[in-house]
Formats: sequence, structure tokens, C-alpha cells
Amino acid sequence: MHVAIIGSGPAGFYTAEALAKTGAQVDIIDRLPTPFGLIRAGVAPDHQSIKAVDRRYAVTAQLPGVRFVGHVEVGKDVSMAELHGLYDAVVLATGAPHDRKLGVPGEDLPGVLGSAAFVGWYNGHPDFADLTVPLGHPGACVVGNGNVAIDVARILAKTDAELGASDITKHTRDALEHSRITDIHLIGRRGPYQASFTPKEMGELGHLTRAQPFVDPAHLPPLEGDAALEPGLRKTVGHLRAFAETPPQGKPIAVRFDFLTRPVAVEQHDGHLRLIVERTRLEGEAAVGTGELRAIECGLIVSCIGYRTSPIEGVPFDERAGRFPNDEGRIAEGLYATGWARRGPSGTIGTNRPDGFAVAARIAAEIAPSGKPGGPGLDALLAARNVRATCFADWQLIDAAEIAAARPGAPREKFVLRDHLLTAAGR
Repeated sequence: MHVAIIGSGPAGFYTAEALAKTGAQVDIIDRLPTPFGLIRAGVAPDHQSIKAVDRRYAVTAQLPGVRFVGHVEVGKDVSMAELHGLYDAVVLATGAPHDRKLGVPGEDLPGVLGSAAFVGWYNGHPDFADLTVPLGHPGACVVGNGNVAIDVARILAKTDAELGASDITKHTRDALEHSRITDIHLIGRRGPYQASFTPKEMGELGHLTRAQPFVDPAHLPPLEGDAALEPGLRKTVGHLRAFAETPPQGKPIAVRFDFLTRPVAVEQHDGHLRLIVERTRLEGEAAVGTGELRAIECGLIVSCIGYRTSPIEGVPFDERAGRFPNDEGRIAEGLYATGWARRGPSGTIGTNRPDGFAVAARIAAEIAPSGKPGGPGLDALLAARNVRATCFADWQLIDAAEIAAARPGAPREKFVLRDHLLTAAGR
């Protein structure tokens, strides 16, 4: 049986791992020359222990019958119809690479960025190598109450020395070295009990060299309510209470948690931006506007409110949910989805493992080999179109070159331009 998996992130590799155990021939196709998806381009560069999961995926990529086929874009270099003609089954593991919109006037102004772009910029994603990130104003607003928002605030607040052991890109380090940001607002429309920060990320904020987190005690629920919380959230709220009780330490950067606050508009004002926000109150779990408005002066706004999957021509798409509609992973005959493309942007990296294994089991039960050419057919088609696909051995050359180029103490110096990646791969 020949199976094509579109997307080489965690969902794609876990699905490939499970399919390989059935004896299937699996091609993992990605539009970038490099594998590993959000492990390389999404996980914060100072969280190297999380990125280490790519070692497991490297083992999968070298299993008999499994291939990585990089620098091939579905819809451009090969169509979905052609893939269906070449493979017995196609699995969409494309993740959710696009930001959800804020939905407020002015969100398209220069200086308002989505987290996918901002995170891609500091992580070396080729699509965002030339992104303009304004760091010249003291104010910055990060909209969202999840770990991506914490990552963005932390990267903005850390010193160059604190980022020394990370794989943050050189162009980002150079830009941050000249940053004038001193006031970072983390804006969430609901309260601490509804936040989705995890304790580890929250705790890190309390140990930054030049930045101090601040919480308004008035935004904290009564202490007796903490006992009923799930243990992880209870720890997170505990960190917030500690931040609220810590007196100012004279650090030059403030990270302010603006709970019960929602953005309503972005305006240009006196050469910079200002975010108009409204105070909210909770009615049950819902945030309701109070009509009380204020303006936060800033030069940078990063929206971290969730992601959407990329539509693919010829594949049904749920615009509201931002993913492919499916029945337990099955979209249509011979077509499946896994990971965020299947369920939306939820869960952790590890959540993709049972998801991928379940989809692989369904494919094994429903699909029989039909004599389609699979990988050799794809290779012939790409060769006829002069598409310079990369393989896992090419990635190993890129990996070695990036490691060799690393500054002292860092794990690698990422190449951020496609041409540089292809040159390192000998392409």
C-alpha cells in the first residue's frame, strides 16, 4: 500500500510511524526543504528540551519504506488529483499555519502581526525571514492568554545572554539587541481561571534577568476558589498570585497581565499604534464588555488567539472551525486528516501520537493496495517538472551545516532562506 502524508510535523511523523508498522510505503511530503514542522519553526527557540522530540521523528524518517520528500508544494508542484492517482491513500497533516483574525478595525495596520508570523520570524521560517517587526516604541501588546502569548512576551523580554543557548535566528537577535520595548501587555478577555497558560511557561517569567511580571490583585479570584482547580491550573494561578504579591524590583522591562480586557480597535496615533481595549466582566465563563475603554500606546501588537488550517483546492473545508471536516479522521474515500488539520489547534505535541496511530489503523482497515505507483510515480512527475525535491539525507546535510555554523553555546545557526537551505543540501 502506498500512502502520501502531506505535512512533516508531529502529526505527519506519528502517522508515518504507525503506517510503517503495517508495511505501507509512506512518503511524507512538505513544501519546505526541511522536516519537523512546528518542532523546528513553532516551538520557542529557548525550549530546546521540547525540540529534542525530533530525534524520534528522525528514526521514523529512516525506517524501511518511509521517505521524506521536501520542497514540494501540493497545489503548485503536484495536485491533489495527481496524488490520488499515485497513492492508495492521502493523509492531510498540514497543521494550522494561519492566524485567526482579531476581528477589530485597524488590525491590518503595519505593526499588527499574527503569532504565526512573529513566531516564524524568530524561529527562522523561510516565509517570514523578511518580516518587518517594529521594536522602536516602548509599548508592545500581546493579545492572548495561552502559551504562545507567553512565548512571545518572554522572547521580547529576554537578554541576549539568556537567549545564548537557544537556536533563535541571528536576524532576530540583532533586532532584539536594539529593541526599545520596556512595557509588554499580555491581554486576555477573561480571567486567571480561564487562562490556558501552563505552569512551566508561567514560572519562567518570574526568573527573567531584566523583566518582572505584574498582576493586578483585583483581577485575581478569591483564594478559596483555587482548591477546586485542576492541579496544573492551580499551579499557574499560584504563580500569578506570587507575581501580584512581589513588590517592584527595579527591572527595566515590565510584563503586565491585563486580564478582563479585550481589544476593540487598533488606531494610528502620533506616528505609532494604540490598542483600544475594553474592560470586561465574567458572566459564567463568558466575557461581557462593560463599555469602559482605554488606550494602550504601543509600536507592536502580536495576536496570539489561535490558528487555522490552510484550505486545499478540491478538499472540503470548515471555514468556521478552520479545519477539514472529517469522521474520525476520514474526509472521503482514500482521503484522511490527522493532527490539527483533523481536530483544530488543540492539545500538545504528544496528543498527535494517538491521533496519528488511530488514523493509520483506520487506513489499514479500509484501504487495500491497488497497484498505484506511489513514490516512484511521484519522483517521475517531479523530475519532469524540474522540481528540486529534498530527501532526509539532504536534511542531514543541512542539519550538519547549521550545527557547524552555530555561535558558541548555541545548538545551531538556522539558515532561513530557501536558497541557502538548498545550497547546504547540495541542491
